[in-house]
Amino acid sequence: MTFTSTPAGIEESLVAALAPALPLAEAVVAEALVGTPDVPAEAVAVAATFVGARSADLVLVIADGAILADAGGAEGGRVTAADVLRPALEAAAAPLGAGVVAEPREVPAITALADEGRTTYELRASGRVVGWFAVTVRTAAEPAAAAAVDARLGRISNVAMDLTVELGRVRMSVREVLSLEPGTVIELDRSVGAPADVLLNGRPIARGEVVVVDQDYAVRITRILDPEENL
Repeated sequence: MTFTSTPAGIEESLVAALAPALPLAEAVVAEALVGTPDVPAEAVAVAATFVGARSADLVLVIADGAILADAGGAEGGRVTAADVLRPALEAAAAPLGAGVVAEPREVPAITALADEGRTTYELRASGRVVGWFAVTVRTAAEPAAAAAVDARLGRISNVAMDLTVELGRVRMSVREVLSLEPGTVIELDRSVGAPADVLLNGRPIARGEVVVVDQDYAVRITRILDPEENL
């Protein structure tokens, strides 16, 4: 899928980064929108907050909710609209730098774009409106404010976080996922011996090699990623 836009600021960068991960098969054109759009009743909206040195509130609305239902699979509700749109929201947040996207949540589509403080973009494909993207970016803090934030963060320095090791990835259709059964072999995108990714709350922070310690799997850190690589 291709995407047409003219980046002129951080909001435009977020819109441009959003496109490759949208669950749409057609080319998308984004246009800045003035006012509140007329969102149809069948639309589905998902919101998430990005927390980092520069934070933002993100809202993605898909005009035809049936697209998300097809992508998520109707059987058993295993995959929600928030699950389907999460990759797009995480991709959109990438230009903001290091940080974490909070768990996306489905919100009422009719009122999702009503906040006047947001910059809203209309998403079009083949001449028709397919959705909207709204973002509120909070600027980076001044040095004094940043120091105050660091002091507050020190109070939660002992909060537990999830550290995971990723051996590889594979892209599968929902139909393929629903057809999995014991004995199925899933081929990953990484060869034997390639370094594994170490992720903190879903964000890559290092790479390492898998080893065995006292009959337990472990990972030996071989490289700490720079902040730019974390994106």
